[in-house]
Amino acid sequence: MLKSIEGNFDHSEVNELLTKHFIELRAASPEGSAHVLDIPGLKVSSIKFWSLWENDMLLGCGALKFLDAEHGEFKSIRVHDQFRNKGNGIKVIEHLIYEAKKLNIKRISIETGAGKFFEPARKLFKKCNFKTCAPFAHYKEDVNSLYLTRLID
Repeated sequence: MLKSIEGNFDHSEVNELLTKHFIELRAASPEGSAHVLDIPGLKVSSIKFWSLWENDMLLGCGALKFLDAEHGEFKSIRVHDQFRNKGNGIKVIEHLIYEAKKLNIKRISIETGAGKFFEPARKLFKKCNFKTCAPFAHYKEDVNSLYLTRLID
């Protein structure tokens, strides 16, 4: 059974997963093209964060940043290593979409890397019906970034 907890950054496993996520994405992105948020960056009032648990084991996490009243951006989507390559990324995204709907968000956008490291993420987002789009919010054209969006109903 999947359980969701909002904003539990101080849980040691959540903290460890987010720290690993931050370090890996920073290392995989050229200077000026890394848009991953650290834990203090996720704690701002315009962002909601959830960790997802299966049988008391951390499955993954993700965040929703409010861009305006009906447009949100997914941030820090990460599946714990022991749950990877088993379809759990879709579970995380489906949960985030569920939470976004409850908050009256109509459009979700994502920035991800364009390099080989980010290929699994791009495949996951395409499976979840995200389509390529122009840069949104504060983003600018960048050969190292890919921008995706989708409507939610």
